[in-house]
Amino acid sequence: RAYMHAACGFCPVASHVLARTRAQLCRARFAYPVRASIGDDMAEEASSASRAISFLHLTQQLKLTPRTGWVNHGVDKPESIADHMYRMSLMAMVAAKEMPGLDQNRCVKLALIHDLAEAIVGDITPHDPVSKEEKAKMEADAMAKIRELLGDSLGGEEVEALWHEYEDQVTDEAKLLKDLDKLEMIMQAGEYERAQGKDLSQFFESTAGKFTTPVGQAWEAEIVARRKA
Repeated sequence: RAYMHAACGFCPVASHVLARTRAQLCRARFAYPVRASIGDDMAEEASSASRAISFLHLTQQLKLTPRTGWVNHGVDKPESIADHMYRMSLMAMVAAKEMPGLDQNRCVKLALIHDLAEAIVGDITPHDPVSKEEKAKMEADAMAKIRELLGDSLGGEEVEALWHEYEDQVTDEAKLLKDLDKLEMIMQAGEYERAQGKDLSQFFESTAGKFTTPVGQAWEAEIVARRKA
């Protein structure tokens, strides 16, 4: 099955189809297999190091994959998924200070994890031919595979739990991060508008009135005001 996925910044069309079977995804997880060494202690140490490096190699896909929304709108040299996640992590560190009672460290962790499944499934947007339910299952399956790859001793269980926390939107930290996800997107849209002369109003219109936290609402107002100035 082919899924809409912007995996190449040099594609001549706005978006393109990259065929990715589940078998291919499973093989990709073990591109750097766990190695065995002589001796129980050495084997355990090597296994831990191998799992960590395999996980980190997987995250390279976040650095290589441009955000689909920008590709679809013809943005020149669009940011990667990792670019988005990095600034969102900084936003989480700052925004948490404005909401007493929130766990700042947890906010930053949620920002680092929230799009991790896209290292396997790619950046699927609401405009792609994948249902919301199918997208959720694909991403949940990807996170289960990432947990298996990393192992619970290196935080695999925590990584998967953080992703589900963000998706379930039950905690105050997760709700803040959902606002920050949209805020980072409209910030970037405004920057592309100014730098490339594009009209990216769609991104502002799709998020207007959807911020649920005081910080989200205040930051949205500031971003929109600067856009209009």
